[in-house]
Amino acid sequence: MEERIVTAQESGERIDALLAHMVEGLSRSAAVRLIERGCVRKNGVCVPKSYRAQAGESFAVTLPEAEEVPLVAQDIPLDVVFEDGDVIVVNKPRGMVVHPAPGHPDGTLVNALLWHCGDTLSGIGGEKRPGIVHRIDMDTSGLLIAAKNDAAHQALSAQLADRSLSRVYEAVAVGNFREDSGTVDAPIGRHPVDRKRMAVTRGGRAAVTHWEVLARYTGYTHIRCILETGRTHQIRVHMAHIGHPLLGDMVYGRKKPEKGLEGQCLHARELKFIHPRTGQAVHLKSELPDYFTKVLKRMVEI
Repeated sequence: MEERIVTAQESGERIDALLAHMVEGLSRSAAVRLIERGCVRKNGVCVPKSYRAQAGESFAVTLPEAEEVPLVAQDIPLDVVFEDGDVIVVNKPRGMVVHPAPGHPDGTLVNALLWHCGDTLSGIGGEKRPGIVHRIDMDTSGLLIAAKNDAAHQALSAQLADRSLSRVYEAVAVGNFREDSGTVDAPIGRHPVDRKRMAVTRGGRAAVTHWEVLARYTGYTHIRCILETGRTHQIRVHMAHIGHPLLGDMVYGRKKPEKGLEGQCLHARELKFIHPRTGQAVHLKSELPDYFTKVLKRMVEI
């Protein structure tokens, strides 16, 4: 059983939607099922899914034990940007989970990679994350690299650690930036109250994000972000920390969809790494997806 406390920003939100935000990997429909099963209580009393939570209220949430689901290969289309005997780079669509997790036992990128690559993926990532060197959030689109053997995995992980593996993102942030570029250097750790979220915190791990303005719109800014480190939700947390949460990020930003977009407007645009076998530099780019370009077009029309 876990205790969840409603913040001032979350006040007035339906409990089913709030629970989906609070618990990573939990969809709204799964949250409704938990509520209907009596797994969400306030002061020991079950709450209906339509209940609107108020700031400071505490809810006891009982999450069922995760069932072990065999990891299976699934014939899910992949947008392969680069592939050889050592690595594979895919352009992940928004909405696809990277590896199996509670609420998402299959239909993930890992399931698709197992079908595409067979048994050639590195085992270093563990049984549920074979080949996965780094991850991007479900609602983030763009480039992700996986390793096909342990030697490649170790080499790429070392590049992540020494920051020679470069990742460049594009995003739409809420508000207008005063400067044309800047750096957020603020440690990130688990949120002190909501353990499913991250936050800038004194005891967190070092995190550095460089940003620059690409275009300005009324109330919004199109930015490029270069990661110097790779903490969980780093760009989302850092942008929210400086007062510019990402458009559509209902965890760290505004709680209601904006401009018809659900899920944060964040795309992994470029990936640079040293090939683990050849030693040659590899620089890959991904075009902005339709959901992103449609948002930019709507902003021009405002």
